[in-house]
Amino acid sequence: MRNVLVMLMSALIVVACSSGSDGGGQSGNVECSNRGQKDFVLLAMQEWYLWNDLLPNNVDVRDFASPEELLAYLKTFSPLDSSGQPIDAARNFSFIGSASADAQFFGEGKFEGFGFGWEQVAAGDYRVTRVFGGSPAANGGLARGQRFLELGGRTIAEIEAAEGFSATFDTTPLDFTMRETNGDEFTVSIAKDIVTIDPIPQWRVIDAGGGRMVGYLEFATFISTADPVFDTVFAAFNANGVNDVIIDLRYNGGGLVSTANLLGDYLGGDVAENLVFSKTNFNADRAAANNSIEFFDRLANSVSLSRLVVIATQRTASGSENVTNGMDPHVEVVIVGDRTFGKPVGQVGFEFCEKILRPVGFQIFNADDFGDYFDGLPADCAAADDLNFPVGDATDPNMVAALGYLDTGACPVAAAPGGLQKPAFAEPYARPDRHGPPWREFAGAY
Repeated sequence: MRNVLVMLMSALIVVACSSGSDGGGQSGNVECSNRGQKDFVLLAMQEWYLWNDLLPNNVDVRDFASPEELLAYLKTFSPLDSSGQPIDAARNFSFIGSASADAQFFGEGKFEGFGFGWEQVAAGDYRVTRVFGGSPAANGGLARGQRFLELGGRTIAEIEAAEGFSATFDTTPLDFTMRETNGDEFTVSIAKDIVTIDPIPQWRVIDAGGGRMVGYLEFATFISTADPVFDTVFAAFNANGVNDVIIDLRYNGGGLVSTANLLGDYLGGDVAENLVFSKTNFNADRAAANNSIEFFDRLANSVSLSRLVVIATQRTASGSENVTNGMDPHVEVVIVGDRTFGKPVGQVGFEFCEKILRPVGFQIFNADDFGDYFDGLPADCAAADDLNFPVGDATDPNMVAALGYLDTGACPVAAAPGGLQKPAFAEPYARPDRHGPPWREFAGAY
């Protein structure tokens, strides 16, 4: 995909994203005392923060114990979301993390953890949503749909009354007492280890009948290890005459901008060659040197796309939303499942003192100049993410709805009880905590 810059982007920044995150960044000569780090964070925010015009002018870094505490304060000056909370503080868009762990995740898809995701489905009822292949969680027998009964020998009620469910997973090793979907229970001790995320856990060509072939792709997160796999997947789609694609982004919280742009080329390079995929806008101080436009490039295996179905949940964010929104002006795009998370902004990256600062630095718009979806992109066909069914299975309600739409051009009744479509945004019981390292934000991984 071609990127047109008004001027070359400063070598000091790295475009990382909610819609992506490319590379590492460089801090230059930062004095790594606590005071020096705080000075660096304040200056970077004043110069690059998307909402730098809202920051106070009289910040005294001596009032804050650490650069992390300073950043937490500065994020409270972001615009308010629909619930009246500062959007950056509430959703943890900007963060400081380990530079080496950041590079390892985006470059290799690796992180240290148990290797699973979770959600709360009812009061006191927490379930496994997915388990990464080869992870400690997978080796310990955890699987989609299982319910957490006890952690570390304590009940869920005890944990909720103390540090909270998410914080429990800071402990390693940890005893997990689980209830399987068939009612059986077991306890296993699991220790954290290096987990490698397969960015594309499954893909296939589906014979939809009548000579129609549909491409299906489950995409876990936008990391660079996905890039070579795309070519294999889309080559097979082309070889089978695929014109309709279902891309399963239900747990994909974003990642690299470059990977999002590449996916856009495979999806839209044939039907929208040389047309606008996205527009990236920085703050007023940085706009002239950094605003850019991304155009679709035709690749050897770009598909001749007619319809794109996106399977989404409220965990679908950033790069996933960027691709969905960027394709919408050019082909028929249908969202199946639930409203997306709502993150039309991305981060820039600055390395300092073995850390990386990733403040919100830009907002992304599509060819129609639409990019204000902080409340998420609404679903066209409502469908439940039923944890009793494997992701992408023929019986998965999202797949039933997606294939049903492609077959009839309408949302199946079973996928939208009561005729509901474009459902209103509804908060789940508890979103998994996105405050933390990039694998937490972009892959929902623990």
